[in-house]
Amino acid sequence: MDKKKLLDAISKALEEKGKRKFVQSVEFVMNFRGVDFTKPEQRLNLDIPLPHGKGGKEPRVIVIGDENFCAEAKRSGADQLLLPGDLAALGGDLTRLKAMIMKSVLLAQPNQMGNVAKSIGQYLGPRGKIPKPLVGNMKDSIERTKRSIRIASKGKYLPVAHALVGSESMNPQELADNIEAVYEAVTRKVGQPNVKGAYVKLTMGKPVKVTV
Repeated sequence: MDKKKLLDAISKALEEKGKRKFVQSVEFVMNFRGVDFTKPEQRLNLDIPLPHGKGGKEPRVIVIGDENFCAEAKRSGADQLLLPGDLAALGGDLTRLKAMIMKSVLLAQPNQMGNVAKSIGQYLGPRGKIPKPLVGNMKDSIERTKRSIRIASKGKYLPVAHALVGSESMNPQELADNIEAVYEAVTRKVGQPNVKGAYVKLTMGKPVKVTV
């Protein structure tokens, strides 16, 4: 990917954004050829950390664990904590659970994964919200989670991928670095020759083609 042409495309998208009453997201869109997402081995299911985060579009991180684990998670930057006893209550209150997880990412103490599956796994699974085990340095893991995005093949497995790469409040260089991180991760999976085209756009803006 030509960095200068990428920066030119980002600058054009930002210039043509128009005035809105909210901070628009910046999206990077890729479409493919020679890739069959109906085949499980070719589908995308990637978690990609963005070098500069999401420009205020970060998700809330909910950590599930026992009291000691949650106390450490709170000190490490978790936004919300759930104890084992909370899970059964949430399983009986799907309206509350839905609102809680809508813009959140879930992480769990490894020995609580079975409890999560038993209590609310049936609801979380179809929505792609099953928590990941929280291992290693807790502060680093939570920080990485907040600046990461997930790209997954959805719907009827159309040969296209959409990625949130930041917001209009970020400068073009930061957005370019984030886009390059996404592009490199995706092309490692599908192969660069299979990228048919790429575009950058704001939430309410028109797509601007990126030379790949």
